[in-house]
Amino acid sequence: MRLFDATLSTLERALDVRLARQAVLAGNVANADTPGFLPKDLDFAAAMAAPGQPAVPGLAAAARAGDVPLTVAGAISPTDPGQFVGEVPGAPPGLDGNAVDVDRTLTAVAENALQYGASAKAAGKKLAILRYVANDGQG
Repeated sequence: MRLFDATLSTLERALDVRLARQAVLAGNVANADTPGFLPKDLDFAAAMAAPGQPAVPGLAAAARAGDVPLTVAGAISPTDPGQFVGEVPGAPPGLDGNAVDVDRTLTAVAENALQYGASAKAAGKKLAILRYVANDGQG
């Protein structure tokens, strides 16, 4: 019997991908006044469908001989989302060549934060069920 099923692993991966997307969107907002900057976004569906990676680059390798390597099943690196990041199509650049639409980007930030919160709440509920079972139904 597996204690942590695919649901919890999927929620964990969704949290990691949402965190990575938040970093990409924050970069767009930070570069809203940078001449020639083209906005980017992370493809959530592609990132969720990709095979698992360590949560932090190099984390899978043991630090010293005899150490157990640490991995996070199904996690995506929030610091290295490069393979799932692409330019946002359709935004016409302004006179300075910058194509960031701050209103659309902030809407995407809010939507992503809402979905991150929903995933975190679902993971918390799943862990609460496990805690309830581990305590033999005694709160």
